[in-house]
Amino acid sequence: MIYLDNSATTKPCQEAINAVTEALTNNWANPSALYEFGIDAARALRNARTNVAAALGAEPDRVFFTSGGTEADNWAILGTAKRFGKKNKHIITTAIEHHAVLNTMHELEAQGFDITYLQPDEMGNISLDDLKDALRKDTILVSIMMVNNEVGSVMPIAQMAKLTHKVCPNALFHTDAVQGFLKIPFQAKTLGADLISISSHKIHGPKGAGALYISPKIKSFPPLLLGGGQESNMRSGTEGTPAIFGFAAAAACGKETFIADIDKESNLIQKLTEQLSTIDGLKINGAHQAPHVVSLSIPGIPTQNIINILQDANIYVSAGSACAKGHRSHTLTAMGLSPEIMDSSFRVSICHDTTWEELETLIATIKNDILPRVR
Repeated sequence: MIYLDNSATTKPCQEAINAVTEALTNNWANPSALYEFGIDAARALRNARTNVAAALGAEPDRVFFTSGGTEADNWAILGTAKRFGKKNKHIITTAIEHHAVLNTMHELEAQGFDITYLQPDEMGNISLDDLKDALRKDTILVSIMMVNNEVGSVMPIAQMAKLTHKVCPNALFHTDAVQGFLKIPFQAKTLGADLISISSHKIHGPKGAGALYISPKIKSFPPLLLGGGQESNMRSGTEGTPAIFGFAAAAACGKETFIADIDKESNLIQKLTEQLSTIDGLKINGAHQAPHVVSLSIPGIPTQNIINILQDANIYVSAGSACAKGHRSHTLTAMGLSPEIMDSSFRVSICHDTTWEELETLIATIKNDILPRVR
């Protein structure tokens, strides 16, 4: 099997599997319990928080575990709306965010909030000038993804956060860093973002865990979930320690090999795009600035047909968001690409385990099995 859908989810690393197994077999106590078994679990939970914080470049007490990136995005946006929404209701985001952000924005619009959706250029980039023009006195939140999950464009988050705070000192800046964590160099302490969302299963950890970083500058922030007061009264519910411990193990491994991993992935993507750019009938979409993801189209062959042909060759890629209930990709639509490009788009996303031999097989399959079918 040649797995090239790592932006959707990654294979759990052995360290994460071991950590999950240990939590399920030997360290399964409730970390809120006040006896030794529970105290041991609480100690392991603190260690997990420290490991995730170290990989994120954050203060451990500012990392709050969630069920994943979607919950972290919802919490960041809805929490800000709850904190500031009685006075001001203007929020800025982009038209190419993950649906965890976009659908939350739509919900706030239904409640009377004024949402500005910044439009990308043809490469999937968002302009600093457009952000500057959109900022207003009543802006309470700017939410912009770090890396687009479909075309790999990388946003200048540090500059955007700085601009936001300069023009709107009271506004908060949130970034969905699910596709940027351990892919793009940044440190939460110095990035300038007030709120940062990350996810476990994008970095070779298990599904069901993520985190929201809340800057120390934010003295109070409304919780999304109410209950027993776990996570320092910020996110109630008994912590899902197996997933969290696996998340922490994957984060520690990713931090250790980060430089080598992104160097390898960047070289593979560069080599892949160089080879693909010479093939007639194939188009590369967007910036592919991130080291792990590229969007492609073969006009004349529907996306699902491409996926099926590749699957027959044991190669697994994604339609990106183009497969969402038959709708065209909202990212490619916002970029202004033609219908024939959008309707034949697919995403290749790699990880540190990907080999050049696997990508050579992808190239050969495209040349030999797909392109001859172009109408």
